[in-house]
Amino acid sequence: MADDLDGLTASAPVLAADAHFSRHHYERIVAAVAGETPTTFRRRILLERAAYRMIRSDATLLEVALEAGFSSHEAFTRAFRRAYDIAPSVWRQRPTRFQIAAPNNVHFHPPGGLRLPARTEMSGMDVVDQMVQHHVWLVEELVTRADRLADEELDAPLAAPVDGIDGESLRWLLSRMIGQMEMWLAAMEDREYDFTVERAESVTSMRRRITRVGPAFTESVARVGAERRFDETFVDAFSPKPMVMTYGAMVAHVLTFAAHHRLLALDRMRACGIDDLRFGDPKQWFTKPVET
Repeated sequence: MADDLDGLTASAPVLAADAHFSRHHYERIVAAVAGETPTTFRRRILLERAAYRMIRSDATLLEVALEAGFSSHEAFTRAFRRAYDIAPSVWRQRPTRFQIAAPNNVHFHPPGGLRLPARTEMSGMDVVDQMVQHHVWLVEELVTRADRLADEELDAPLAAPVDGIDGESLRWLLSRMIGQMEMWLAAMEDREYDFTVERAESVTSMRRRITRVGPAFTESVARVGAERRFDETFVDAFSPKPMVMTYGAMVAHVLTFAAHHRLLALDRMRACGIDDLRFGDPKQWFTKPVET
């Protein structure tokens, strides 16, 4: 229903058939999960959308009624009055909140979708953890796919590198993204980072490094967040000029520059015929199904 709001205008038997259930079983499932029958849910959402259309468009009430799946102006008026305790023509002149109280807190969300209640409560730290996990996962996937490429492809010049930020090749991009995480760990552990590892690093070496560095980086950031230490400072000795920096600034730096480098790496991968990671968009990572 969230994927195709206009599909709500279909009858209950059609919706049940689309879900591969009998109407009786389908209605029992929806009522148990949503606290209202499919018919009630459908009518309410479409009435909410109709009310929104009434205050955001110049459509006639009949046009709004037909769009909402009602066969006539009269049928729409009766349903609207039951839901809002007022005739639609009067409500349109003095509109109130268009959402109708519901046990499931699922409502029409302008301009054309549903707003679903959150599956879980996510804090700011949860967002940071998820972004870090997504980054580590994507770098691992990129390194795995780099094994399919010849040295000439790994070392081909980048199309439009940014001076002072980017290196010269896909090989450099992958090695540097791992290096950024390892620099964080070196700073946390008050030790030196060996930049020579990034010189013409082999994919085999990258695989070994990301296997070690990725989980350690994820765990380290999560620990600092859990201990609320993002505002603590340290001396960033890896900058051209050593500077005092907070842990939070370091994480923001890693994720920001890494996002740029990931896009460049993905672009080079596509040029080499590897396009299954698309743009590596984290929104798919954040909306992945909850495992049960």
